[in-house]
Amino acid sequence: MFELAKKSGNKILLLTDKKKITTITLRQMKEAGEKIAQITAYDFTTAKIFDEAGIDSILIGDSASNVMCGNDNTLPITIEEMIYHAKAVAKACTHAFVVCDMPFGSYQVNSDEGVRNAIRIMKESGVDAVKLEGGSEVVATVKAIIAAGIPVVGHLGLTPQSVHKYGGYGLRAKSKAEATKLLNDAKLLDEAGVCALVLEKVPQALATEVSKQIKTPTIGIGAGSGTDGQVLVYADAMGMTQGFKPKFLRQFANIRKCMTDGIGDYMKCVKAQTFPNHEESY
Repeated sequence: MFELAKKSGNKILLLTDKKKITTITLRQMKEAGEKIAQITAYDFTTAKIFDEAGIDSILIGDSASNVMCGNDNTLPITIEEMIYHAKAVAKACTHAFVVCDMPFGSYQVNSDEGVRNAIRIMKESGVDAVKLEGGSEVVATVKAIIAAGIPVVGHLGLTPQSVHKYGGYGLRAKSKAEATKLLNDAKLLDEAGVCALVLEKVPQALATEVSKQIKTPTIGIGAGSGTDGQVLVYADAMGMTQGFKPKFLRQFANIRKCMTDGIGDYMKCVKAQTFPNHEESY
């Protein structure tokens, strides 16, 4: 698939070989058929590892509410807390396209407040874009934020900030009516000028059709392989969490076991007085 990118002499230049991924790069990747790999991060050290590994995009998700703060859902996290995490991640990244979720309550009141908070996030964190959940309900705010010069990522399907409205985290857009609304909302956001669109926990066929009908790159989570990219929460994908095993999740590492083994070895050495040894002492 990477051969769809440009050639320079005998060398194939991947679109993601560029020093910094931008909104333009994301659109070029969709056009070239190069899939977008996005992962979440919430701190400098983790983001630095992912960025140096070459990840295309990092999302400071409001999932920090769960992963970093231990909350049951994303609703409690504040804009100040999101900026704190986003600032740390942005400092770590020289390559990845960095996106920050706008937390619940920061854009739902009206467009003016949404623009004001989006500007604050951009100024204080240094990220490349903000992300909002919703379709026709927020399209006016999306347009206003973009008009202020701020790239926006949309989010349709399962929208965690509306968990109480939907009564849980089940598959969305199963009915014809909801699927039609999602497709229409995707077109509205596409026309509004979003730079990417997250599709969460929707049927694969619908996500594939949406991806075909809009120019905006789509990034799926629990939306099948027909989207233009994928995103996962890093703590889930790297095997740090327990008891969360939705159908769409694949574990790519077992960091929990690695850390458990490591801390166990550290404790053993401290208690046995084998750490620090002579070479590790001044």
